[in-house]
Amino acid sequence: QVQLVESGGKLVQAGASLRLSCAASGGTFSNHIMGWFRQAPGKEREFVAAISWSGGSTVYGDSVKGRFAISRDNAKNTVYLQMNILRPEDTAVYYCAAAKAGGSSPNEYDIWGQGTQVTVSS
Repeated sequence: QVQLVESGGKLVQAGASLRLSCAASGGTFSNHIMGWFRQAPGKEREFVAAISWSGGSTVYGDSVKGRFAISRDNAKNTVYLQMNILRPEDTAVYYCAAAKAGGSSPNEYDIWGQGTQVTVSS
């Protein structure tokens, strides 16, 4: 069973960049689709981005298109989320998730990390 640990979240100012990492252990990372989701207080969990097992295919939520980029390094069992031009509305707990076959719905992912807090001040 793959286990996921996110890192890299912190307090930043609007307009800044930040890179989140998600390290996988305990299973075969390279055959999982990896996704990033986020959840702000009082809101539903929102799809941010997903990447295919090979890294050759990516998809993004509308609110982050053009600003965020997902990537993975299967040799390091790690997936990344590069976040640029951050906005206060990007403030949330960011979760990475893994699935054998997943898309943009949280219900399609069966392995989750504990989350990392990103706070963007105006």
